[in-house]
Amino acid sequence: MHTASLRHDFPLFRHRPELAYLDNASTTQKPTAVVEAERFFYEHLNANVHRGAYGLAEKATAACEAVREKTRAFLNAPSARQIIFTSGTTASINLVAQSFAAERVKEGDAILVTAMEHHANLIPWQQVCLKNKARLLVAPISHEGVLDMTAFEKILEIESGKVKAVAISHVSNALGTLNPIDDILALARKYSAVVLVDAAQSIAAHPLDVQALDADFLVFSGHKMFGPTGTGILYGKEKWLDSMSPTVFGGGMIRDVAFEKTTFASTPQKFEAGTPNMAGIVGLGAALDWIENIERKNIERHVQTLLAYATARLQSVPGLRIIGQAPKKSGIISFLLGDIHPHDLATFLDQRSICVRAGHHCAQPLMDFLEIPGTVRASFSIYNSREEIDHLVAAIEEAQVFFGRLAIK
Repeated sequence: MHTASLRHDFPLFRHRPELAYLDNASTTQKPTAVVEAERFFYEHLNANVHRGAYGLAEKATAACEAVREKTRAFLNAPSARQIIFTSGTTASINLVAQSFAAERVKEGDAILVTAMEHHANLIPWQQVCLKNKARLLVAPISHEGVLDMTAFEKILEIESGKVKAVAISHVSNALGTLNPIDDILALARKYSAVVLVDAAQSIAAHPLDVQALDADFLVFSGHKMFGPTGTGILYGKEKWLDSMSPTVFGGGMIRDVAFEKTTFASTPQKFEAGTPNMAGIVGLGAALDWIENIERKNIERHVQTLLAYATARLQSVPGLRIIGQAPKKSGIISFLLGDIHPHDLATFLDQRSICVRAGHHCAQPLMDFLEIPGTVRASFSIYNSREEIDHLVAAIEEAQVFFGRLAIK
């Protein structure tokens, strides 16, 4: 992979060539094609979708619907009707929680998550359980960040018939753990539980075939896969989507409205009330094209190479402890350096043009389980290089000197 030439395709790096951007689990940078696609929409296609009877509106509608079909092909979904545009992963999970789960989970039932979930894949289910007097069950993990599959199945077995939904991240945003999603789905099917796969951290690098997975729901955000912010996808099995009620109401999602009663459009429109992020959706389509051109297997290979290199380099730093040592990981490394607070270290690295995330990474219960205040997190993407990792390690060693004896006990 020619990282240097590929990096030139990102406007931010042309303006900030010195930047070591290692916060890709938060959001990725955007290639020129995505930036230009949004610009093109506003300059040439801007009109509201699914409403106007004039040519410009029809072209805008066609541009957005083309992205729906492109997303269908990206996921190998059976039908474009199963692709719902949302504002991101959080909105997609909330939609499923408030519509699918809230209408089915009864008192005494349960929803199963894991101890490594981030807040967006935890709080929506927690709130449904509180409202419906159901139980939120948590599958345990090891201190290395590996899901305890024996305990996971035991919960499903003991609660057979009671667990109505399983919600799990394909990749942990805090630890990088790559969960055995095929095994998880097989177990859930065995015990008749519906599964939502949170693919926010994996979609850019891992080919995901929703038919092969047989996932009930799969969600992701555009901005973590080189696309615009404010865009997201909810894929769902047709039988579930057709049976679900909309949770947001307004224009664009109705079939017939009277003061006495409203009937709703069929999927996907019934879940897309109001004017969508049209330019963003077109930009998301450009991001899908960009990824398909690079090929996800090449992105994954590059990220795995960086992960192995960074792990070896960081493990050589005295006093540095990597948090999360699962055998199978994606391109995310969380670590602590002695007793230096993660925020202090991240601020120090920022002064050397290194962008990393610090804190609990929206996974506070996970940090409580690990008995740490948070971590520093470096996460890699296709435009990162070994030289940036060398720069990171050199800056960390410099930080040890700067913070003095606090760094090494």
